[in-house]
Order: sequence, then C-alpha cells, then structure tokens
Amino acid sequence: MNSAIRAFALPVIVSIAILAGVFWWGGPEAFFIATLLVILEVTLSFDNAVVNAKILANMDEKWQKRFLTWGILVAVFGTRFVLPILIVSASVGASPWMIAQLAAFNPNEYGHLLEGARHAISAFGGIFLLMVSLKYFFSVGKDIHWIRSIERIVAGWGKIEAIEIGISLVVLIVLALLMPDHSANVLLAGVVGIVLFIVIQGVANSFTKGAEKSIGAGSAALFVYLNILDAAFSLDGVVGAFALTNELLLIVVGLGIGAYFVRSLTVYLVRRKTLDALVYLEHGAHWAILALAIAMLTSIFVEVPEIITGSAGLIFVGAAYYSSLRLAKKTK
Repeated sequence: MNSAIRAFALPVIVSIAILAGVFWWGGPEAFFIATLLVILEVTLSFDNAVVNAKILANMDEKWQKRFLTWGILVAVFGTRFVLPILIVSASVGASPWMIAQLAAFNPNEYGHLLEGARHAISAFGGIFLLMVSLKYFFSVGKDIHWIRSIERIVAGWGKIEAIEIGISLVVLIVLALLMPDHSANVLLAGVVGIVLFIVIQGVANSFTKGAEKSIGAGSAALFVYLNILDAAFSLDGVVGAFALTNELLLIVVGLGIGAYFVRSLTVYLVRRKTLDALVYLEHGAHWAILALAIAMLTSIFVEVPEIITGSAGLIFVGAAYYSSLRLAKKTK
C-alpha cells in the first residue's frame, strides 16, 4: 500500500492543483469537462499501461525516469497537440502554422478540420495498433497462452515470415477500396503506420540484442517506440475529446492529466513486477489493443462511441486479471 501511495501521490497532487486552476479559470462547467476528459483518457489507455510496462522493464532506470519526465511532455504537447495539427495539415494541404493558429483562436473550425481528417487518423492509428497486436499473437516464442483455443493456433502461424505485415496490408487495401473518396488518405496513413512500426521495432530489436554497451542506445530506441505507441493509442481520444469541447486548453489539460496517471501506473507495474505475477495480464492488454484497432478502423465508416472501445479494453484486461489470480491460486 505504501508503494502505491508513493507512486501516485505526486500525480494526485498535480491533478488536484491543475483542476483547481481550471475551476478558477473556467468555472464548474470547465472543471466538469476536464474531469470527464481525464476519465476518458485513463479508461481508453489502461491497456496501454500494461503493454508499456512490458517494454519499460527492458529499459535502464535512467530512461524509465525520462519516460515520466521528458515522456510526459511529448505525450501532452506532442501527441495531444502537435500530432493532430500535423495530421490535419497534411490532410487539407495547409501549413502547420495556419492550423496551429486555428487550434488556438478558432477551435470550432479546427475541430471541423480534425473531424475531416478522421479517415487518415483512424487508418494510421488502427493499422499501427493492428501491427502491435498481431506481432504479439504471431510470436513463435510465445509459450504461455490465455485463450488457448485461439492463441496457440495463431502462434503457430507466426512461422510464416512477416505474416502480420501481409495481413495489415490486405486490411488496408480493402479499407481503401471500400472508401474510394478517401482511398489516397487511408492508404498513405496506413502505410505510414506500417513502415513506422517496422522501423521502430527493427531499431529497438537491433539495440536490445546488441552488446552490453548498447543498453543506453536500446533504451533510447524503446523510449521512442513507447511514445509512438502512446500516440497511436491516444489518437481516438483526441478526436473524441472534441465531442465534449472545442476548447483546446481543456483538451490538453484533461488528456494530459490522464496521460500522467497512465504513465505513473506503467512505472508502478514495472517496479512491483506485476506482470511477472499476473501472467495473463499482457495477453488481455493485447486483446484490448486488437479491439481498439478494429474500433478505429471501423470508425473510418461509422462512428464508434468511446464507451464501447473503453469498455472492451477494461473487459479484456479485467478478465485477464481474474484468470491470472485463479492461476496463481492453483500453483501455490
């Protein structure tokens, strides 16, 4: 209990102080919206914390600390402010500076443009997360299976070289064919997601499999990969936030506080070695990632409420947690 208090004391204090400032600045309505955004971010990203914890465990202590300091700056300002601006800029063919001005001074128009870039955003985030989940389930070295009837068979397919890339490309082509008016944006965004995953995964693997002197470089590569993974997870939350408010400051504050909590949870899971004790938790998180990827790709055609994606993630992770506890009791 003391370790939990130490891990979350600072995030709680910082959150209370910031939300108090929001109340003073915007009144009860702004406070309520910011609180809802915090809940939205934490709910959608809980599975992200579990997956990140597995990666963070392979990083040295220095880079683990940077994940909470430098990383949170990247998460708040990079993923939740700069990245959507860049995506909108590329989608409408306008300069990032002009889009940034719209975001700051004309949030209604910016929200409209962001919604117009939904196809590209969903394709990029959905395909990237699809690659993450498929890479895990197709791993031939994966000898522990949670849903054995499915995972054991799928792991055997992993002997086919780059099967996850092939499946992702087929999915992407089908999506583009079904959306002829947006096929170029969908294809380009999806291919960027695939290439980005391959490059970052390759760089991280090359460092982590190297000599001891490469540990720092390997941690740096994993740090980059974690932040890209966080970006893919958070894109749907950024778009969904505009359903609650067009006030950019509230969105950055609410989602930023949620991101801080999720990252604190990630570090806590690593230091408590929770994934070693709860063996199916990582499996449940990747099933949740697969569900989120499907939801994001489906949202190219129809709107998928955040309550569905958030609930799916919590159900998978919760069920895996329960299964892990049952297994722990049996093996005692």
